[in-house]
Amino acid sequence: MTRKSYVRPLDLKHGRIDMNHGAGGRAAAQLVEELFIAAFAEADAGRTARGDDGAVLPAPGGRLVMATDAHVVSPLFFPGGDIGCLAVHGTVNDVAMMGAVPLYLSASFILEEGFPLADLKRIVRSMAHAAREAGVAIVTGDTKVVEQGKGDGVFISTTGVGVLPPGRDLGGARARPGDAVLLSGPIGSHGMAILSQRESLGFEHEIVSDTAALHGLVAHMLQRVPGVRVLRDPTRGGLGTTLNEIAVQSGVGMLIDEAAIAVPPQVEAACELLGLDPLYIANEGKLVAICPREDALELLAVMREHPLAREASLIGEVIEDPHHFVQMRTRLGGRRVVDWLSGEPLPRIC
Repeated sequence: MTRKSYVRPLDLKHGRIDMNHGAGGRAAAQLVEELFIAAFAEADAGRTARGDDGAVLPAPGGRLVMATDAHVVSPLFFPGGDIGCLAVHGTVNDVAMMGAVPLYLSASFILEEGFPLADLKRIVRSMAHAAREAGVAIVTGDTKVVEQGKGDGVFISTTGVGVLPPGRDLGGARARPGDAVLLSGPIGSHGMAILSQRESLGFEHEIVSDTAALHGLVAHMLQRVPGVRVLRDPTRGGLGTTLNEIAVQSGVGMLIDEAAIAVPPQVEAACELLGLDPLYIANEGKLVAICPREDALELLAVMREHPLAREASLIGEVIEDPHHFVQMRTRLGGRRVVDWLSGEPLPRIC
């Protein structure tokens, strides 16, 4: 007799998470089989369906890159995405920013007692869809359940593994004075989409998150312009903090042009209303690229060929600066320092 013949199927429409789902017994096994494996089987080619404690994977040629990320976004669902697709995109992008090809993901879920199974199903299906679109396999995972009031619905932690082709070496410490700084598109949409949803702010035009997997764009860029030195996705802390991180890693300064940095009109209006600076608003589908000056125009043209970077721009240059300052040429012709983000104006945006 199979287990399914004597266990009632999960009520994925009205049911809720209870402590039994995290106890490691029959209820936990049923949750994994009927919800997670059912959703992830296509993306992971059936590897997790074996029921083992890990996945046996073929060893790819080249060096391995591994990245991990935790996702605690609130609200769980927002215009343009949800915590499920965000958990895939965030880790895929971290691997891609190293120049690697993402291959595999693990996924761990912290579930709160009482969380609706219908919402969990929606999140898991979104995650599976994002993995299929990105061409990565979710090969292993884990679930834990905490008592009601000790979580916030669901937290997801993902770890990604990718392969780095021979001879490729990108990193935040590789920027050099004279290099060009490029940005793949307008900034601020993700953070402001989260804030507007969380605070029930009504704007004339809805702000939609830019969350996306960027490894296809990265592959396109590096195939045509292999001399790219640095890639980074400006997530928490936004573009301003990301540029400061790179400046410190490389021991250089940055000089960027305010007029070259696009901000969607609805994001700019929301930031003005709330007293926020778009430079520090999180993005989940944009990247910063630094390359030698002589490659800048070619790289810009290549980026604009890709759907995720149609509005790419050349926003500045790397300069010599022993203080590692990021400076901005303002629209009024002056300069100001773009410092590190101080505090956390937008809590829990990823």
